[in-house]
Amino acid sequence: MALNRWLIAMLLLVVAGSALGAGEIREFDDPVTERRYQDLTASMRCPLCENQAIDDSDAPISADMRERVYQLLQDGQSDTEIINHMVERFGEYILYNPRLENRTYLLWGIPVVLVLLGVLLVVWMVRARRNASATSLSAEERARLDELINRERSS
Repeated sequence: MALNRWLIAMLLLVVAGSALGAGEIREFDDPVTERRYQDLTASMRCPLCENQAIDDSDAPISADMRERVYQLLQDGQSDTEIINHMVERFGEYILYNPRLENRTYLLWGIPVVLVLLGVLLVVWMVRARRNASATSLSAEERARLDELINRERSS
């Protein structure tokens, strides 16, 4: 019984120790740089993980990417320079919001085109209904309609 308690206590110590040591500790000179680091790591996708930011991923490549972002921040590079460096190294896939370039016009343009087509379709349908209801019946059509109504009433 004492051996079981001892094993449980040791297991709890190991788990607690690994949980405490799991997080990365980064030292920043000012809170602005720390905020930039958090924003940058939250805006980049892990190349290995499925739609997970590098600040949230446990993958080794994400740890390397976080370290690289930290080093570039410490070197005094701007956010744009850091993003360009990371895209150069890992590709456009790491950006959650792809840049507007020749090859991404279609990606950015399709939603705009679909909304415009939807608006045009609604306008066309409203006009068609107005024109259909505004058109009056000819004398011959009116007579035929009256005949059908009278036949229906007499039945």
